[in-house]
Amino acid sequence: MATTAETPLLEEHVMDAVDHDGLVADRSNTGRWTAAWFIIGVEVAERFAYYGIASNLISYLTGPLGQSTAVAAANVNAWTGISSLLPVLGAFVADAFLGRYRTIIIASLIYVLGMGLLTLSALLVPISENKEVVSASPSSLLNVLFFFSLYLVAIGQSGHKPCVQAFGADQFDEKDPREQRDRSSFFNWWYLSMSAGICLAIVVVVYIQEAVGWALGFGIPCVFMVISLVLFVVGRRSYRYSKSRHEKENNPFTRIGRVFFRAFKNRRLSQVQTELEENPSHGSPEELRFLRKALLTPHASTEDDNVCSVSVGDVEDATALVRLMPVWLTTLGYALPYAQYMTFFTKQGATLERAIFPGVKIPSASLQVLIGIAIVLFVPIYDRVLVPFARSITKDPCGITTLKRIGAGMVLATFTMVVAALVESKRIQTAKEYGLIDQPGTTVPMSIWWLVPQYLMLGLADVLTLVGMQEFFYSQVPPELRSIGLALYLSALGVGSLLSSLLVSVIDLVTGGDAGNSWFNSNLNKAHLDYFYWLLAVTSALGFSVFLFVSKSYVYRRVDGV
Repeated sequence: MATTAETPLLEEHVMDAVDHDGLVADRSNTGRWTAAWFIIGVEVAERFAYYGIASNLISYLTGPLGQSTAVAAANVNAWTGISSLLPVLGAFVADAFLGRYRTIIIASLIYVLGMGLLTLSALLVPISENKEVVSASPSSLLNVLFFFSLYLVAIGQSGHKPCVQAFGADQFDEKDPREQRDRSSFFNWWYLSMSAGICLAIVVVVYIQEAVGWALGFGIPCVFMVISLVLFVVGRRSYRYSKSRHEKENNPFTRIGRVFFRAFKNRRLSQVQTELEENPSHGSPEELRFLRKALLTPHASTEDDNVCSVSVGDVEDATALVRLMPVWLTTLGYALPYAQYMTFFTKQGATLERAIFPGVKIPSASLQVLIGIAIVLFVPIYDRVLVPFARSITKDPCGITTLKRIGAGMVLATFTMVVAALVESKRIQTAKEYGLIDQPGTTVPMSIWWLVPQYLMLGLADVLTLVGMQEFFYSQVPPELRSIGLALYLSALGVGSLLSSLLVSVIDLVTGGDAGNSWFNSNLNKAHLDYFYWLLAVTSALGFSVFLFVSKSYVYRRVDGV
């Protein structure tokens, strides 16, 4: 009788989640695509806001704030890098203390405050009647206000970005086969919708910033961020929430931290057979034998040792986290090329012929919309055509494994840098042929459409690698740490941006800056961005080689039945 009574309960309710009132979540009335589209809508608005700032930031730094190309590129990379690293902290706060829903609310309020102050700083920049900056170097106080606002936005994003996507994926029950497949599709449609928001920001906001004014160009994203917060709160009754922390046995950070502590404490004890050895499918004991020592109990154990005992599941979770680190490190080979499209790609375009109709010029940053277009076009093809076809061959629910998907994107990113280097060589050669080397203000007689292939290729690489990284890091961490999992994906991009910033600064210093033969001379006709792109192509290829070696030995965590 007990079995009969429990069966419908498992079918009608999601036992690991609660609804807005704290009751066990009803499967038919909460979560799934209804809730997911609410959350996707929030992300579209947030990405519109973020890229309303980020996509043309280098133009603002080299224009109204009067910075050199190398300094501006380093500042953009530093900000985007820190913006992508801080989510690790935001995810920790969410997973350990506040929960995802509360963290998103608080982070959104900080986000709105930062964007409001950013709009104010743009209003205070003195502009003449013909829309030109009066002073080439705004006051120190204005610079402080601008960068304070910019990094306040980064702090707001730290709680928003990892938690919103994890919260969206939480709306699908991994124990239900149908919802598990839907969750895999969720990551694809999430990225498609997010890219649509980015495209809108690039087309609309960038044009307003350059044609109307920077204050309005920053103010519109601020309004969208407010809309994002309102939309998120409106959908609260349709969401599934993770059970409160006090309903679970242990804080996941304490539980996993205990494994490392106990393993270190028992490091001198002799190894004996454990459940992990008896059932190799649970892990790879030869790889991480040290962590298995956390399961050992010394003969002179105290009562406190017994209370703080470690389970086989705890060791599995700790092992899974350790295995992720080599994969994370190798994805930096992709993050370096990815960091270029908002900086040097944009500056390249600014030197080229940008007229699409007589008298109508497009902002160089607007070409970033091609990345979004490539994503919007390719995601449905990938999700509805390629995945079912691959699934019929491999029998894998995702079509191909997430690591294979990531690797394919890394290869494409390498070829993107090769194409970018060849196009830049052509641009410099054209400038030489027309005697424009010492005339940086004169447009190089070469169409901006030459840059289209590198943007489209990077968009296709994003569909493969970035979406693959999202799904991989989400699914391969313990369920309680999935905000941290998505923060790991973001942090790889953040470290890539910071490495790019460091690389640019070092190369600029070594090659003499604007006074010498810098690869990043403010006069791009004297610069050598092509050398930099070739360097990134080699770095990316080496990163893929190491990734290939690491991925071959990777053992997937048995969370989703992989």
